[in-house]
Amino acid sequence: MRVRIPPRALFFAVVSLPFQQLLSQLPDQALPVLLAYGALGGAYLLVVPLALLLWMNKRWHQMGKIERTAIYGMVFLFFPGLILFAPFINLRMAGQGEA
Repeated sequence: MRVRIPPRALFFAVVSLPFQQLLSQLPDQALPVLLAYGALGGAYLLVVPLALLLWMNKRWHQMGKIERTAIYGMVFLFFPGLILFAPFINLRMAGQGEA
């Protein structure tokens, strides 16, 4: 009897094999460091910029001088992540609706 392996399973086996070999060659301390870099990178590129964009979208027309200055500083600090989300933000005021 011949066993048929689905193409998807074969693909994942071939792709994951080098990754498993790479993980087995890493020192024990390297995996937590890589996970920490991944968490910090994800926070820097995704979590904080998304929260900043949501905050700006909610408060854009009510901000005071100090809050706006702080937001501009955060925009400068998290610029690479903000570029990823920039096409999805709209800071224009809502219109009057249909006339």
